[in-house]
Amino acid sequence: MPRISILASYAATAILMLGVTSAQAATWSASSPETSSCFSTNLFASWIYGSYTVNNDVWSPCSNVTAGVQTIWANTNLDWGVTSDQPNTSGIKSYPHIGYLINKTISSLNTLTAAVSATTPSGGAWESTFDIWASNNSHEIMVWLNYTGTSEGCGNVKPISYNWTSAGCAVPLHSNVSLTGGTWNVYVGSNGRNTVYSFLRTTKTNDTTIDVLAIMKYLKSLNYFDDVMIGELQYGFEITSSPGGLSFASKNFTVTVE
Repeated sequence: MPRISILASYAATAILMLGVTSAQAATWSASSPETSSCFSTNLFASWIYGSYTVNNDVWSPCSNVTAGVQTIWANTNLDWGVTSDQPNTSGIKSYPHIGYLINKTISSLNTLTAAVSATTPSGGAWESTFDIWASNNSHEIMVWLNYTGTSEGCGNVKPISYNWTSAGCAVPLHSNVSLTGGTWNVYVGSNGRNTVYSFLRTTKTNDTTIDVLAIMKYLKSLNYFDDVMIGELQYGFEITSSPGGLSFASKNFTVTVE
């Protein structure tokens, strides 16, 4: 075989080996296709690691909104991420996330915190958010840490709200609330199935520890609900658009319950 062919063969082999190494980098991964069908492969692919569950959660095809290709991967609760190629159209396409089941009432808890360190892209339309479910999912508490809209309820992603300005911005019911180490604008609305309380951090961040119990006690003090049972505590990336494929990663996600 000519020397140039041998070198080409070695190069091809090296590329293949690199591809295998890359493909094997994650302990678990799953890819869902571009689709408008709720029955497509891996839309809700999930992986359990100890007390944590990672979920691809491409749910828009089940609401008649076409979703793009999405690949989720995970090694542990401390190291997982997703690459998502969602079209530049309106409507949320997916919420790749990690979850931890609490199943305790507010009054029975002494401590409930969640820590995360994330990597997020500069483009697209998305929010990096906790999603806390309570009272058999009749209450949904979202805690936006980083996002591409504004804390005033404007931009390319907006919280669910009962009230809107003439310019199409959501109106917070509570502004500049000091809580769990940050300042928040709080929006309240309904998605047609449950009440949604959205806390938008006025100073965006990818690295923080949230006092979830303090947030639940705050809402309880305003009589939005009573001593509810907290169900699953989730953290992930709610993606509206990410054309061309944008990557997100979650590091060091841990939940402390006492």
